Amino acid sequence: QVQLVESGGGLVQAGGSLRLSCAAAGRIRASVAMGWFRQAPRQEREFVASISGGAIDYADSVKGRFTVSRDNAQNTLSLQMNSLKLEDKAVYFCAATFRLYPSREYASARAYDYWGQGTQVTVSS
Repeated sequence: QVQLVESGGGLVQAGGSLRLSCAAAGRIRASVAMGWFRQAPRQEREFVASISGGAIDYADSVKGRFTVSRDNAQNTLSLQMNSLKLEDKAVYFCAATFRLYPSREYASARAYDYWGQGTQVTVSS
């Protein structure tokens, strides 16, 4: 079993930065991939970034602004978000899976079995 808890969300002005963290407990070190997704009101949950082995993938909308990293020793997944835009406002979720796929498949929420409760990111003008 895996438990995921996100933190670090908050209110920030456009152009600012936030760092999200996902603390993992359980068999997380055996997980094949971890990822970040986000969901804005009345919208579908969308892919932000994933890390699986040596592969890191980003949604086009965040490339060059967001950086995902994983610390296996600390059992944490992080998301450094810079140059935040109004459209980045959403609830951000951390996810993990033990299923092995080609790295591009981890852009789909269906690839993940474990999810955190989410942390709110609000960007103001």
